[in-house]
Amino acid sequence: MILSGIEIKKRMGKDIYISGFDEKRLNPNSYNLRLHNELVLYDEPILDMKKKHKTKTLQIPEEGLILQPGVLYLGRTVEKTSTKNLIPMLEGRSSTGRLGLESHICAGFGDVGFNGYWTLEISVVMPLRIYPYVEICQIYFHTIEGEYEEYKSGKYQNNVGIQSSQMYKDFKK
Repeated sequence: MILSGIEIKKRMGKDIYISGFDEKRLNPNSYNLRLHNELVLYDEPILDMKKKHKTKTLQIPEEGLILQPGVLYLGRTVEKTSTKNLIPMLEGRSSTGRLGLESHICAGFGDVGFNGYWTLEISVVMPLRIYPYVEICQIYFHTIEGEYEEYKSGKYQNNVGIQSSQMYKDFKK
């Protein structure tokens, strides 16, 4: 079951934590998260799943930055989130989607117990000027049924910034 906005507000500080929570960004069944002022780009022409890749960081200036199609930009949310006994889910906002911006390619599913910033896999279908701190996506929460173990020590738990793919670690097992 998806939590309502009223229920999200009731659970703040209990089993939901969103840094800088602002009731103005609360929706009927989600909460809008903002884009931080940095993006990360891979600094290599070909990516390999088995390798750690070089990256470079771009600042998004107040006057905006034009994103180009065919480029993968990694961003992160301003807000850090954590949950207990709930599954956090991330989805793009319809307003940004209608501008051809995809805020996540496939990593919108969080694990129960996730704690950290959300890394966004951003792409655009046509050139688009973006701005820092814009409400770019929304988080919503599912209840979980049955016994479970919380996510504690994964590759992305307790992150502090934008994280490029850590898939290369899977090949070292």
